[in-house]
Amino acid sequence: MFAGSALLYLSTGTFLTAGRGYLMGDALSRVSATESALFSRDPHLSAIGFVFTPLTSLAQLPFVFPAQWFPAITRWGLSGVLMTALFMAGAVVMVWGIGTDRGAPPWLCGLVTALFALNPMVVFYGGNGMSEALFLFCLCWAVRRLMRWVRTDGVHDLVACGVALGLGYLTRYDALAPAAAAGVLVFALSCQRRRGDAHRFAGAAMDLVLIAAPSALAFLVWAATSWLITGQAFQQFTSQYGNSAILAQSGAQAPSHPVEALQYSVGATLILAPVLPLLLPIAGALAVRRRDLTPLPPILLYGSVLGFQALSFAAGSTFAFLRFYIAAVPLAAVLALLLAPAQGFPPSKRRGEYAETAPLHPNSGPLSGGREPAGTTGRGTAAGLAAVAVLLIAALPVTAVGMNSQLMAVQEYALGEVLVPDPDSVSDKHLDQVHIATTFSTERRLAAYLDAMDLPPGSIVMDTVYGFAVQIASKYPQRFVIPSDRDFVRTLNHPGEHGVIYLLTVPNTGRGTSDALNRRYPTVYENGAQIATLVLEIPNDGAGQPDWRLYRVIGS
Repeated sequence: MFAGSALLYLSTGTFLTAGRGYLMGDALSRVSATESALFSRDPHLSAIGFVFTPLTSLAQLPFVFPAQWFPAITRWGLSGVLMTALFMAGAVVMVWGIGTDRGAPPWLCGLVTALFALNPMVVFYGGNGMSEALFLFCLCWAVRRLMRWVRTDGVHDLVACGVALGLGYLTRYDALAPAAAAGVLVFALSCQRRRGDAHRFAGAAMDLVLIAAPSALAFLVWAATSWLITGQAFQQFTSQYGNSAILAQSGAQAPSHPVEALQYSVGATLILAPVLPLLLPIAGALAVRRRDLTPLPPILLYGSVLGFQALSFAAGSTFAFLRFYIAAVPLAAVLALLLAPAQGFPPSKRRGEYAETAPLHPNSGPLSGGREPAGTTGRGTAAGLAAVAVLLIAALPVTAVGMNSQLMAVQEYALGEVLVPDPDSVSDKHLDQVHIATTFSTERRLAAYLDAMDLPPGSIVMDTVYGFAVQIASKYPQRFVIPSDRDFVRTLNHPGEHGVIYLLTVPNTGRGTSDALNRRYPTVYENGAQIATLVLEIPNDGAGQPDWRLYRVIGS
């Protein structure tokens, strides 16, 4: 299952990136950061940067290393493709494991797992180098182990869940939401289990420490490391390269009304999991009738991610991206598995004092219309599960159509042009898709132009706000002086004295206002700031990408 899923995602990702040149900006920037840590003119680990949390870049280090012999690995972002393929395949295995832990019918486990693995969003983000695959793996791992703990009270399950959430934070900042939700659930359930115990709150506090300590440690160590090296503890929020700065520079506005934000968030969730409005009440009703608490972990952990994204979008601190709601896909899959009555007992290294002593009474509730003997699945339940399975199958085309929406899926809808080109179309949507699909093609041509020159290391100064795509497309990353180099400021202040020949500049507008060259020399793009002369202007074919200008340093 793992190998088949990984091969599917790796093949898809390689086809889209190296085959069709369809690259995602955030994925390329992480590849660029990883390459800088290994092969820049000043290689050091902190070159991975502190705007994003580090795990997505660190996980690529083994895959970027061979790029010194095979430059296509970084040129086409294949290190990111391989990383996401492996972790999304791991998420598929975790969904399967949730079903087998519960003892769900094998046909249901196989079908739900296959539908999760083949969901168009899962396939796309399983092979494009973004952070969603690693984040979903950590989230599904945490949900699986917390669902086990609810029944086993096993300390190993609690610790594993905490580790998964801690790694999730090192992947995405929004992992703090499920970490907080898991802490509240564990503390409340531990207190309830220990009613009448003289050490009730002490025991519950110890359980809370076990699950919260990894996330707290990850939070503190990452913030302290960032502060020690850059002087800013949370660059995502305070840096000129952070998300808040990007929103301001790009002119993005918060939704005019909370209802508008809610409409988008609900719409995005329904595109990815259209059966959720049906599954949530049914799973809740069955849980009440069975006195089963195992639905709480998936609802709280996946739901907290969706709620966090909805609140962030309403507050104007994030973009309207469909991928931010991808947690709805595993939520629907796990809820479908929970409709089957629990059979047997999940594996456990050591059951805790408050583990279940008897199997759950598998009332099938509204799906079957009555009670069933323990250890069986009645005809009514089987029929209800089959109906839900049909709805899950029918949901896949809904997601595929939603991903083609220019309004709801601004980062995904160009896939239609990539997969099924229509060169005869002259519609505005088609032209926009073409621009998105060709993003970074100009940067690759620019890199090839610079590679053809006989230049020494450290001869080109540029910022990586936009320049990351040029750097990873180049065969000679040592030629670029970039902000992660420890002598970047000195070199930027006196480029001629440090052997710099060229300045690669972007307009001092939009995100270009954060470009280090524009901040040091505000008129460098317009007239060379009296330190350089214009050599070449490069109009850009890609969507949202700047027109480049190459200047030669006077006296170089």
